[in-house]
Parts: sequence; C-alpha cells; structure tokens
Amino acid sequence: MNRRDLLGSALALSPLAAIADGPTAFASPQPLAPIRAQPDRIIDISACTRPFRPQGPRIEAERRHGKAIVHHYGHGGSGWSLSWGSAQRALALIQATREKEIAIVGCGAIGMTTARVAQRAGLKVRIYCKDRPPEVRSSAATGVWSPDSRLVLQEHATPAFGDAWEAMARHSFKTWQSLLGLAGEPVAWHDGYVLSDVPFDQPIAGWEDREPEYAELESRIRELWPRSQALGPGEHPFAGKAPHARRYTQMMFNLASYSRLLLEDFFREGGRLVQREFESPRQLAGLPERTIVNCTGYGARALFGDDSIVPVRGQTARLIPQPEVNYGIAWRGHNVVAVPRRDGIIVQAQGENDYGNEDARPDRASSEAAVTRLAALFS
Repeated sequence: MNRRDLLGSALALSPLAAIADGPTAFASPQPLAPIRAQPDRIIDISACTRPFRPQGPRIEAERRHGKAIVHHYGHGGSGWSLSWGSAQRALALIQATREKEIAIVGCGAIGMTTARVAQRAGLKVRIYCKDRPPEVRSSAATGVWSPDSRLVLQEHATPAFGDAWEAMARHSFKTWQSLLGLAGEPVAWHDGYVLSDVPFDQPIAGWEDREPEYAELESRIRELWPRSQALGPGEHPFAGKAPHARRYTQMMFNLASYSRLLLEDFFREGGRLVQREFESPRQLAGLPERTIVNCTGYGARALFGDDSIVPVRGQTARLIPQPEVNYGIAWRGHNVVAVPRRDGIIVQAQGENDYGNEDARPDRASSEAAVTRLAALFS
C-alpha cells in the first residue's frame, strides 16, 4: 500500500505501508481492553515541526570560523528511527578531524544519539543546547519505528541514497533490538489494527495532494519485522465499525524513559552539558572544541541559514496511561492513530495544512476531535 493511500490514518506508521500477507492466519480475537478515549482524559498536548529536507538528511563536513563543523540534521519524521545508523555515518566525518574532544550543538534525538556513538568511539563530548528533554522538539514525536517517514522526496531518492539509507536503517534496527527488556522499557514491540472503510488498495478521497510524494524505501528491509495480515469479520473486534482490517506488529519507543536513559549513560561516561543558545555561527568560534557537530534539526534553518529545511507540523495528545491497553490503532479515512506508550496513550492526527507549517502552538480542538473519533470505535 502506497503511503499516500494511508494518509487517512497517519503517515507516522510507515511499517503499515507493506501489507503482503504473512504465512499464518489469526485466530478469533480475544476481548481487548477498551481505550478510554475521552477528551477530559487528555493530560498533555504537544506540537512540533519535523525538519524535512527534500534531498534528505544533511550529513557532511565543512570548515567555518576556524572550526571543523559536521552537519547532522534534517531527518524529517525519521529522526528517532534512523538515529543510531545516521550517527554512525556522521562519526566517520567526526573521526576524520582527528580531534579527541568534540562539541555537539543540540540535545534532541540526533544530538543525544550522536553523543553516545562518539563516546563509544572513545571521544570526549560536550553538548551545548538551549533545551534538553523533555523540552526539545523530539520529545513531542509519536515514537514509532518509521525509518523512511518524510525523509526524502521521490525525485531525490537515487540508488546511492537508497544504499546509504538501508545501511543506516539496518544499523539502527539492530541497535534498537539491543535495548529490549531494559528497565523503563525504552523500546517495545506491540500488535495493532489498521482499519479502513474502503479496501486497502483504494485511495482515500481528499488526501492525495496534501503533501508531496515521499520516497518509499522500506521494501529494502521488509524482512526485519512481521508482515501485516488481512483479517476477516470474525478475526478482529472492530468488525461492526470498519469492514476492512489488518493486524500489524510494530516497534515503538517510550520516549520519556529512553531520553532519560540516553542522558544518564551520557553523564555516566563523562559527558558534559552546557545550556547555551546560539544566534549566529560566529559564536561557535568561541567554543574550546575544534570539532563541532551541528545537530540542531529545524534550528539549523535559522542558525545556519539552511532554507532547504521545510517545517512539517505534527501534534500528539496524551491520554492517561492504561497499562491494560497493549495494542495500537490506525483508522484509515478517519485521520486518527493511537499508540500505547507507558507514559500514556498517544493519539495523533494530521492537520489539513501540516506541510510547510511552522506553527508549533498546540491546537486543543483538533486533538479533542481526534480523541472523539477514536472513541467511536469503542462506543
């Protein structure tokens, strides 16, 4: 299924894009604990702008103001998912400077992961940042494995880019699996249901032109996780609400506990963090480190004048946690996705004008409407 056809639920759940049936069928459904989807159970609403670059992430080095600057930003909706493999790619540029002490600007998904990868390589790292988790934009993400979500336009997805992406995705996936079972459950697998009013091979009317054509790359790595399967009316609990359904298995990240784990590991291995805001690249000249890694994400648009970055707005609402709810929901055509995280049930919905929209102010009305639509599945 083309991701454009899935837009009626959400772009974030990119592993749902591949729907080839697996080898086994599902048994009759067991009763599911219902999601208490009530607007008055919303405990947090977060909005952010994804740093999308049409040509893909910027991972390159330059000399400026007497410093070696390694740029590492612009991952769109794939920052958390690709962070480990992308940081490994940036590490080669960092090591080429032969400096043993480096500075990283930015403390989001890419900045924190790059710091940990550099530490593992034996480097001393100092992070400079305006905000730290949970105030960074990355903390507002849905937190699902989506390695090619809003990453690159189809026209820029050359074979060389595809090869680089595959290497990053495979490295990241392997690292994520090493974090399973840790305290706080920073990464977990869960099952879920994607529902639709029309067959999955039919597009959702009205969603065709809201965003450009992003590259579909997941076919390169589809063997890494189970395929979704079509379900009959007696094989899922939502038959009375949606005539078409598939069951999927997806990796997700508990961002609160995972961010805390990254920072604790960073400090335990001698990392230092300085709270500081930069308004001009010239200010980097005053830093003691001679190699600086720019992991500012969307902030690189203002700091380095990178007008190639396009803001793509996203918003999530968090419902009071329900430990008994261990499944996800994506209701295609109704613009609602629910993800069962430990810190609450995340409810995401797309706006009509998210692409190119840099407004990061939360809109409570749109989140309440998404929660109300979700409630219809359990009425």
